[in-house]
Formats: sequence, structure tokens, C-alpha cells
Amino acid sequence: MSVQPTQPESAAGTSAETQPRQPIWLRCEKKPHEHRSALTPTTARTLMDNNFEVFVERDPQRIFDDKEFEDVGCKMVPNNEWPSAPVEVPIIGLKELPESSDPLPHTHIQFAHCFKHQGGWQSVLRRFRQGGGTLYDLEFLEDPETKRRVAAFGFHAGFAGAAAGALAYAAQQQSGGQGKLAGLKPYDNEAAMVKHVQAGLEGVEGGLGEVRVLVIGALGRCGSGAVDLFRKVGIKEENIIKWDMAETAKGGPFQEILDVDIFVNCIYLSKPIPKFVTSEFMAQAGESRRLSVVVDVSCDTTNPHNPIPIYGINTTFPEPTVEVDTKGVGKRCTVISIDHLPTLLPREASEQFSKDLLPSLLQLPDRASAKVWTNAEKLFQENLEEARLDDEKNGIRD
Repeated sequence: MSVQPTQPESAAGTSAETQPRQPIWLRCEKKPHEHRSALTPTTARTLMDNNFEVFVERDPQRIFDDKEFEDVGCKMVPNNEWPSAPVEVPIIGLKELPESSDPLPHTHIQFAHCFKHQGGWQSVLRRFRQGGGTLYDLEFLEDPETKRRVAAFGFHAGFAGAAAGALAYAAQQQSGGQGKLAGLKPYDNEAAMVKHVQAGLEGVEGGLGEVRVLVIGALGRCGSGAVDLFRKVGIKEENIIKWDMAETAKGGPFQEILDVDIFVNCIYLSKPIPKFVTSEFMAQAGESRRLSVVVDVSCDTTNPHNPIPIYGINTTFPEPTVEVDTKGVGKRCTVISIDHLPTLLPREASEQFSKDLLPSLLQLPDRASAKVWTNAEKLFQENLEEARLDDEKNGIRD
């Protein structure tokens, strides 16, 4: 299709003597069960009010109806049409693109999961190298002053992860400890999620008051979300154990993890650290192990330095848990390793994330000089070169 950025019009209907509008293209999400959106009707309208032209792909999977974007004046385009968009139009999305060898000539703003050597990182960057495109990874868009991420789903990831963990624990208590958590589906809002989790925990052995949980990374956005969920469903404050860098400095594995019912990992892994827990460590504890459910919100499944090497796959909303090999010793233990947990609260999570991202998006027309964008591009170029050298070492040529 032919899409060309337009000139803004004056009140008289003629082209105003101003810069062309900054185009941006919201693509559909292809990850199964992903309902969030990088832009919302609210933030799209703000962009348009600030000389942006917003193209939105139709997407029945998105939590926001197409009509919500139409009603605020976005230009609707067919589903998954972004490969045909003009190369100068930046493409924004959330989750990584489907695996492919097709070169990428556009500028993409998204979570790509390739700057920490996750599985397949070379092939992702190879596509950009071959197409001449640019990647601004949302995980590494940082405020140049505070060095903090400008936008993150951390709080809702922790909140939803803790909810899923509590539901998995409640399910596991059924059928003599052999119960399994059924598929998870998005909630209309936070209150509905809390109510559902409370109902699930009502029947656990010993009652809700005896459930013990441990959150590692409790001082961060993700950890604070997990703690908030546990408080709201009624777990006693003394049974919510909150750890951060000070508590983990001694190095694991940690007996304290084995002494709770639910362990939620919310750390941001930036360098190799000692393992928090291993299958061998769990087996050594034998029948004394209390731990039943692990929620790896950080989800560094394919990271070679994953501090929770007791599972090897990402789980999904239809199949939320994977069994841990406990070497035949002690009770069952399951892991939740869903890498897009915030989509359990898709509308609230999208609104918060997009609102936080908005100030940086408003600087997109000045991305050649705005630090939030120049720093992100520098990081991309560094990783691009590292992937090229790795390919060259392995005999892969463009």
C-alpha cells in the first residue's frame, strides 16, 4: 500500500509552513495471547496533537478495539502491513518479531531480547545488519540523567506474576498435591484479579494466613508489584519476605528460598551472579523442602547466567507451569516462566507503559540529538558489531 507522511494543514486548509509531521506506525502483535499495546488511543491522540501522524494496524488481538484508535483520528492500516510501510516511518511494537531471515530496513522500537546474548541474538541483529535498519530496544531506553528506564512493565509484571504464583500454589494443593493450574486469561482490571486469587487461596491447607512467600528484587518496580499483590490478597505482612541486593550479596544457593511456599524472582540480571537455587540443592533438602512454586518474572530462560536453572522453557498462558526435576525427592515443585505476564492486565499495563514512554516518543523527531535516542542507538551499534564479529568467527557472511 502507498502511505506517505503528510504536511499539517492550517485552519484555512492549506499546508502550513512547518516541518512535516513525524510519522509512527503501531504494528500488530504476533506473539500468541499478547493483548498489550505500545500506544493507546490516549497517547496516540497526544502524539497527533504534537505534529505526529499515527498509523495503526488493525488487530483483533489488541485490548483496545480498532474503533478506539479510529475515534481519536489515527490512520488505520491492514493487519501486519508494516513490511510495506515507507522505510522512513518508524515501526513501534512491544514483543519481538516472529523468527525470520528477512532483512529489516526500518527503524524498529520494541523489546528485542537480544542485547544480553539471549538465544538467537545473532540472528536478530543479523536481520538489521543485512537490511540497514535500526533497533531502539525499549528495555534500554534510559533517561540520560537518572540512567533509569524511561518506561517499563515492571510493576504489572510483578503483580501479575505473584497472582499467577498464588493461583498455581492453590491449584497444587488440590488432589493430594497433584493439582495443576489451568490456563490463565486476562482480567478486566486489578480488582477482578485480586478477587480471583483470594478465592483460590481460601481453600489451601492451613489457610491463607499460613502461606509464606519470598520476593527477591523487592525494592524494584517489579518486586514492589509482587509485594503489593500479596498484601492485597491478604497474606500476612510477616509472611511476605522481601529481599534485595543486600540480602543476596552473600551468594546462593539460598536455604531461605526452600523455606517458603512461593518464591518470586524479580531481579534485573545484568551480570553473572551465583545461582539462587538449583535442582541438586532442592534434592539435598529432601522432605524438609517447603517450596512448591517458583515464579521467574525476570524470565531469563535462555540467558546463560540464569540464576534459577531449574527449568528450561518459557511457559505460556494455556500451559502456565512446568515441572521441576526434584530428583524424585520431596514434594512437587513447578515454575511459571511466562515472558509477558503484564498482559494479564492488558489495559492498565498498556496505559501506564505508554504514558511513561510518551515524553521520549515526543523527542523522536529530534532523535539525531536527543540523548535518550542517541544513547540507545549507540548501544544498538555496539551490539550490531559484536554480532557481526561473532558471525564472522562462525563463518557466516552477509
